[in-house]
Amino acid sequence: MLRGWSWLPLNKIPLQVQQAVVAAEDARFMEHWGVDLSAVGAALEDSDARMKPRGASTITMQTVKNVFLWPGRSYIRKVIEGVMAPLAEVAWGKRRTLEIYLNVIEWGEGIYGIEAAAQHYFNCSAQQLTLEQSAALAAILPAPRRLSPKRLSSVSQRRFYRIVKEARAVPLPVSFTRVQR
Repeated sequence: MLRGWSWLPLNKIPLQVQQAVVAAEDARFMEHWGVDLSAVGAALEDSDARMKPRGASTITMQTVKNVFLWPGRSYIRKVIEGVMAPLAEVAWGKRRTLEIYLNVIEWGEGIYGIEAAAQHYFNCSAQQLTLEQSAALAAILPAPRRLSPKRLSSVSQRRFYRIVKEARAVPLPVSFTRVQR
């Protein structure tokens, strides 16, 4: 069941929401063409060293997965994401990719899109979210069905503080009609 889902154009999503999510999920979003090869290399090194695997999915890859592919972990799906992500970047561009991502991402059981997340967790519209609320939402993205922005675990709290610290410095796609707070 989808709760409170509604689409928001990117120019109606505050900068601090965009910055918090990009800082949390893909700080190099503006530097790659859908696949971050340096992140893929680091993830492969971690797996070779038998460290806890690190994610290498970009915002574009996650958007492709959420819109076109299936959930769950699979090397086949990862390869398909890797092929489709550059095509999505060409077709959509950075602004549209970020807009789609923020509107389709899961923020909890049955909670899809930033507007539904803002209403569910903070009883406000996405346009009213503060940087701290945005960072708390972004901090749960690795496991939104298990975590809550209202009760951050110690790991999520460390992630939250990093996001707050780094968010304002994250470059975003150019827009002439952004909502600012």
